[in-house]
Amino acid sequence: MRELVYYIATSIDGFIADPAGDFSSFPLDPETLVALFQRYPETCPVHARQALGVTAEPRRFDTVLMGRRTYQPAVDAGLVGGAYPHLRQVVAAHRALPQAPGVEVIQGDLLKAVRELKAGSGRDIWLCGGAELAGQLLGEIDEIQLKINPLVLGDGIPLFRSGVSAHSFSPVSQEALPGGVTLATYRAAIAGG
Repeated sequence: MRELVYYIATSIDGFIADPAGDFSSFPLDPETLVALFQRYPETCPVHARQALGVTAEPRRFDTVLMGRRTYQPAVDAGLVGGAYPHLRQVVAAHRALPQAPGVEVIQGDLLKAVRELKAGSGRDIWLCGGAELAGQLLGEIDEIQLKINPLVLGDGIPLFRSGVSAHSFSPVSQEALPGGVTLATYRAAIAGG
């Protein structure tokens, strides 16, 4: 079965962006990007692939799942086929979105749709964001990988929107990356285990 992996950048205090949704405060050390895109080249957006020399085939993910607000910057930048046309792009939205080539929209029963994605064939599914979607899917997340940036935002969009119920994860690893970023990996705790 495919896994749903919440792979996301965060501040030390657990925010994925400032209150307006801007994540440009996170430092972008070129060495950090190289390390991250060597690990998962498929997570490099199309508009940055050539500039950063990212040409490798996907290593872990063949599908990216995101909420409408996470998808919107690609639309605003004029990326007609989304930021990740090299992946199957799935956007969860409460309202209709303009049709875009290579972009699927989930409306309605989100849990059912995600369970069907996980039961399908292929590589793992990258949950790209955002906080509301991650909160709705908390019980379906198999792994969380946090790219913890050496920065305190003080306020902003949290990893999960408030209102989620407690859910246990087990720490797997912490890896220091260039630029002061720590990659922390957690696995969903098995119920009754």
